[in-house]
Amino acid sequence: MHRIVMLAMDGVIPFELGIPPRIFGGAKDSDGKRLYEVLTCTVDGAPVRTDADFAIAVDHGAEALEGADTVVIPATHALGTVSSEGRLPEPLAGAIARIRPGTRLVSICTAAYVLAAAGLLDGRPATTHWSSTDHFQKLFPQVKVNPDVLFVDDGDVLTSAGVAAGIDLCLHIVRRDHGTEVANHVARRCVVPPWRDGGQAQFIERPLPAPTAVTTAATRAWALGRLHEPLSLSELAAHARMSRRTFTRRFRDEMGLSPGQWLILQRVELARRLLETSDLPVDGVALRAGFGTAASLRQHLQVAIGVSPMAYRRTFRPVDA
Repeated sequence: MHRIVMLAMDGVIPFELGIPPRIFGGAKDSDGKRLYEVLTCTVDGAPVRTDADFAIAVDHGAEALEGADTVVIPATHALGTVSSEGRLPEPLAGAIARIRPGTRLVSICTAAYVLAAAGLLDGRPATTHWSSTDHFQKLFPQVKVNPDVLFVDDGDVLTSAGVAAGIDLCLHIVRRDHGTEVANHVARRCVVPPWRDGGQAQFIERPLPAPTAVTTAATRAWALGRLHEPLSLSELAAHARMSRRTFTRRFRDEMGLSPGQWLILQRVELARRLLETSDLPVDGVALRAGFGTAASLRQHLQVAIGVSPMAYRRTFRPVDA
């Protein structure tokens, strides 16, 4: 079983600390067997204060990091010299040094400072909370900071933006490890969106609609059942009983995306599920997902996740399976 070890530091934010056990702890195979073991440790095994009005006690010290397949570091508001000088205090440096080479490393929100101060992000793309990206880049100029995205997957090192972006990153890891169906099941259990692409902007001006305002929710639900159809902007607007201009504006206000961008994301997600779970040929997947041709599917999948349909299918449906 894949072992995930969380390193809780003093001042840890309870919300971020609770994300990995909730997401990874809920991932199960078709027989109901858990796919991850999740442990929590501190630098010395002693309790740590959270940024709320309580402390947490753990069962493990930093020695637990030695047996980790993945290490997750949640954010803390008490980074001290890590954020002021880009330097790890000795006890934390000693804990990080226990992590085996090749272990997958994950930071949530400002915990990216810890990875950067340890030199583990040098020359790599990374992100952190949007309010800290300018300071982070000045402190760690050797890191390729992307201030806009929800998360960055650089293979064995993954970083996320703040708060809920940690959920997106953990779901992304489950999806990468075990496929869309497992990740979607976890998302449904947690009542969160199953997929927000890592390249989605961190900060979107999205005011809540007035209580009496007409929304695009019904049209979005209608469209999800018809992804195999062309679905023009005029058809979507007509279903919502709005003009094209009003529908486009309201849709972008609610979703942070244009109707066309949203449709492509939903079609990519459907194509991924079909490639993972069905025996449809690539042409059939393309038609069912609304891309029309295998060439169109190949182009959109390459842009979204960087692989061809057949390469993606082999990841989850190996030939000797």
